Amino acid sequence: MGGDMALLPAFIRAPRAPRPASRPAADPAAGFEAVLDAPDDRLSPALVAAGGGGFGPAAALLEATRRTDSWDDRDRYVRRLAAFARSRPEWFEAWRAAEPAGPGARVVEAQLAVDRAWASPARAELLREVSPQITAAARADGLDPVPWRIALDHARGSRAGHRYFEELWEAAVRRAPHHYGCHEAALRYLAALWHGSHAECFDFADRAAQDAPPDSLVQALPARAALGYLTDGCGPDVPAGRLHLAADRALALSALVPAEAAGPAEIRNALVFLLIRLGRREEAVNQLALIGPYATSAPWDRCSDDPLGHFLRVRDALLAGASPAALAALTATPPRPRSGHRDRVGAADR
Repeated sequence: MGGDMALLPAFIRAPRAPRPASRPAADPAAGFEAVLDAPDDRLSPALVAAGGGGFGPAAALLEATRRTDSWDDRDRYVRRLAAFARSRPEWFEAWRAAEPAGPGARVVEAQLAVDRAWASPARAELLREVSPQITAAARADGLDPVPWRIALDHARGSRAGHRYFEELWEAAVRRAPHHYGCHEAALRYLAALWHGSHAECFDFADRAAQDAPPDSLVQALPARAALGYLTDGCGPDVPAGRLHLAADRALALSALVPAEAAGPAEIRNALVFLLIRLGRREEAVNQLALIGPYATSAPWDRCSDDPLGHFLRVRDALLAGASPAALAALTATPPRPRSGHRDRVGAADR
């Protein structure tokens, strides 16, 4: 890792923990059930084993993603395993004791440390104390971009300056030029709610999507910028054409990735939200079939403390042919204060 490592020990500067899969909700009109933040078929056995105190399947899962350079999957699994460890720490403590230098345990430990600090009102101060865990995760595997995504989130929450952030970003993309997690972390740093502006978000997202392969999740980045613009309630106007082009890119990506799959589920949920806000109801209905049972907390937690219930209300309204006014009401979000004054940090903010 060479000079990159000089950055991490000098830190002076996620996701709200995702809810576990919960309350299946039968919906005869839609023909399938919806479950919130459901794990995929690879993660589910690891969570079941962890619930019983075993860490072996989780360790094997992360090792498999490392061997195959499946960085987007690895990032998603790390977030979910860390979230599970927050509420059920025994299995993770056993894993860390058994494999103290293992890259899987190290990266989950780093994510867990950031998540715990992020939940505190003293977030910025506490984040400055967890840089050793991030450093250890980065040193455990010099090719893994996930510790650098964690470092980017850490820099945002601890109020790091742009120059420092750019150094981290350059180190991250050297490892995986099209890793979605690192791009999403950079987009959040640049958001008007944090350290940038909507114009910076769109410019960054558009450049990244243009450089990425058609089936890369990075193609959804402009849609994430558009969603942020439409829900943050701050900043100058963005031309409608730019918002629609962002939705078009995400639609093209959605057509290329597996239907009814957990991996792209959050992107498709966000796309439904965006399409409704843009008045593109039929395309939003089409995305519902591709989402299948995989409702995700984001973006529905922007509207309600019951994201699954809200997703179901939106889905029912779409399928019933609700009026544009009714759909607009269902996707209305209150303006959120900038990062230094917020009272509640949701999954969308992480």
